[in-house]
Amino acid sequence: MTNIILLGPPGAGKGTQARRLVEERGLVQLSTGDMLREAKDSGTEMGKIVADVMARGDLVTDEIVIGLIEEKLDGEKVGGFIFDGFPRTLAQADALGALLARKGETLDAVIEMRVDDAALVDRISGRFTCGACGEVYHDTTKPTKIEGTCDECGSTDLKRRADDNAESLRQRLMEYYKKTSPLIGYYYHAGNLATVDGLAAIDDVAKSVAAVLDR
Repeated sequence: MTNIILLGPPGAGKGTQARRLVEERGLVQLSTGDMLREAKDSGTEMGKIVADVMARGDLVTDEIVIGLIEEKLDGEKVGGFIFDGFPRTLAQADALGALLARKGETLDAVIEMRVDDAALVDRISGRFTCGACGEVYHDTTKPTKIEGTCDECGSTDLKRRADDNAESLRQRLMEYYKKTSPLIGYYYHAGNLATVDGLAAIDDVAKSVAAVLDR
């Protein structure tokens, strides 16, 4: 089993690379948001706790997220997991490490997708996605072949995030650097950090990620 974390600021391309790893290596992407939505509708004991917390508008605790991850680790055996959006803090990294050790699992690689902030702002400002299949496009670097229609599934439900603009992105970058960038040093010290150029062409990033996993 291969377990990895993809680190990088908003728009670094983590989602795109995660989808490729799912398709090419049989890994399962564990997105915090997806797990919470799935749990809320599941009717399980953990699901009822999540539903109650979300109904009150409270923040979901680290313990709840770790509990959801543990359920996934105990579930159907797969090729491994991609941790997406977790951990974000050093405390969460400690908790995830303890969980994996308890389950006899390892964290095989932490891949930092490094970017240039100014270039990232340009990238994100032109980004839009398909609401049906999640394919990501860009006004200049990856437009749809037919304007207003997804190349992959033919949907016309193309969307832009309200916060995909220069001012909002700079605020999100600052939030990332304050909270999440300490993880770079944490995993470097642990000896499982690798860095790739997140602003390279998608195929080139994928090759760099594959080189890390296959070494």
